[in-house]
Amino acid sequence: MAMTPLPHFVAEGPPDAPALLLGPSLGTSLAVWNGQAAALARDHRVIRWDLPGHGDSSAALVGDRATVADLAALVLALADDLGVERFAYAGISIGGAVGAELAVRHPDRVASLALICSSAHFGEPQAWLDRAATVRRVGTEFLAASAASRWFTPGFRGDAMAALIADQRAADPTAYAACCEALAEYDLRGELSEIGVPTLVIAGREDAATPPSHARELADGIAGAGLAEIPGAGHLAPVEKPRAVLDALRGHFEPVPSPDIRTDADRHAAGTAVRRAVLGDAHVDRAISATTDLTAGFQDFITRYAWGEIWTRPGLDRRTRSCITLTALVAGGHHEELAMHVRAAVRNGLSAEEIGEVLLHTAVYCGVPAANAAFAIARRTLDEDHRPDDKEDH
Repeated sequence: MAMTPLPHFVAEGPPDAPALLLGPSLGTSLAVWNGQAAALARDHRVIRWDLPGHGDSSAALVGDRATVADLAALVLALADDLGVERFAYAGISIGGAVGAELAVRHPDRVASLALICSSAHFGEPQAWLDRAATVRRVGTEFLAASAASRWFTPGFRGDAMAALIADQRAADPTAYAACCEALAEYDLRGELSEIGVPTLVIAGREDAATPPSHARELADGIAGAGLAEIPGAGHLAPVEKPRAVLDALRGHFEPVPSPDIRTDADRHAAGTAVRRAVLGDAHVDRAISATTDLTAGFQDFITRYAWGEIWTRPGLDRRTRSCITLTALVAGGHHEELAMHVRAAVRNGLSAEEIGEVLLHTAVYCGVPAANAAFAIARRTLDEDHRPDDKEDH
């Protein structure tokens, strides 16, 4: 009996850990996830796969006029072959469309979902059909020549960009065209409400291919979906802003601890996970390394209580908790803490405009001088090209 052909894949992480499948964008290989895969594989069995005719996947996996449902069937076949019954899923662009398709058609298989620089409808079908016809006629070289401007913000450079452009150039024209035809037919706008799994939508603030308005449409249509817009990121946000995307994904895919956890050890473990997701590994590692006999009790207290009991409660999402925290810090005049939590608010999905609205609101209830100082801190923090060495201990 002939075996069903499967997409090429790479599996990383503990074999018995919860499965997390990562779907690529059109024109790239699974290397598009290089900035996140290793870190995600600490707690998940990460399975990255290549589109037909991309990377090391056979072009024969799909025929002409393929559909996103056909691509989703390939992913299910891969999961079945690996013995994965239920999985978390994150996908970029067309890879995100595959995830949404799976969540609608096969809700019993998808545990949680992240849609990155994706859409429920990728524009007018004719443009995709025209691209498919051109690729079949002349190949993908013309797309490789324009890939940098389509995928990244102006001025972005690096080895990762060059490698992915090489992926575009090497993509099989027939399979690439079939994927274009799949996007031409794809329209999930009327079925977004059927997605019932926890969902995070991530947008590149400067994504020209799937602008943030597409992400907002997804988030508005999927009940309870979170939305994070990544500043300074184009269409391949995981490549251009790998840490910001990683932080968002880890915060989404890490299990939400039950509020009735009983032991201090459980609270500490849950608090550490959430603290890292909200503040970032670099900050938490610095705080831990700076712990002394004098501060050890305090570190344990804030990890267990602030992060392990309060931030883990299910009654408010992290975006809302960030809004409350910013307001409280403005009211208390805790300026060093405010800078840290402005960064945390961005990691929790607040845009600069939304942070501005929070601070404007504080002007009414905390006073204009307090809000004025807060705006200065937020502006300086948001304008920084890199995170400074935080001096805060929590």
